[in-house]
Amino acid sequence: MTPPPDVIRVLIVDDHALYRRGLQTVLGTEDDIDIVGEAADGVEAVDQAEEKLPDVIVMDVGMPKRGGIDACRVIKQRVPSARILMLTSSDDEANLFEAVRAGANGYLLKDVPPEEVAAGIRAVFHGQSLISPMMASKLLTEFAQMSQRASAPAPGPGLELPRLTDRELGILRLVARGRLNREIASELFISENTVRNHIRNILDKLQMHSRMEAAMYAVRQRLIDPDE
Repeated sequence: MTPPPDVIRVLIVDDHALYRRGLQTVLGTEDDIDIVGEAADGVEAVDQAEEKLPDVIVMDVGMPKRGGIDACRVIKQRVPSARILMLTSSDDEANLFEAVRAGANGYLLKDVPPEEVAAGIRAVFHGQSLISPMMASKLLTEFAQMSQRASAPAPGPGLELPRLTDRELGILRLVARGRLNREIASELFISENTVRNHIRNILDKLQMHSRMEAAMYAVRQRLIDPDE
């Protein structure tokens, strides 16, 4: 039977069978979440994503055959409509940054309460970016370091950077500081729909997959300073 349109179709990817079962049990109690498949490694994840066309993929980072970050990169190319929430025990900021660059929409640690996993699925499904608080702190620290590095290469005279409007730069600066759409809308006295449209335009101009990736790029290219 086809689930109602407001139900989120979820694919679970983890190399530990017991963890997959536990996650299925927890998420199975949510009326708006439908588990459409599971995979034990990155290779199976790509195959299942192409076959099941899930709305959200909950995926571990460290897995055999093909890791979660590489699988994320491939899935974003083949099934661009899928949102990807990395759910991992790795608190290594290098994995966070690589996941963001690969197009992940969220990054949670496995020590979060089960209800936060369900909330995370809903958040990325509705277009938000999501990071565990501890990892968000590391991400903002990296933003600050990138903005202060004297050795960071400035754009060469022949390199034309995408032109963002003042409003887009302002919104991107707030994204880099971890603001949610509703918080940006409240701060700028505009609607959430207007915020979403601006972020969509920013991603199109920068040719990025996610708001986190766009924020990292903007700081690296000195388009914004997240400490402002």
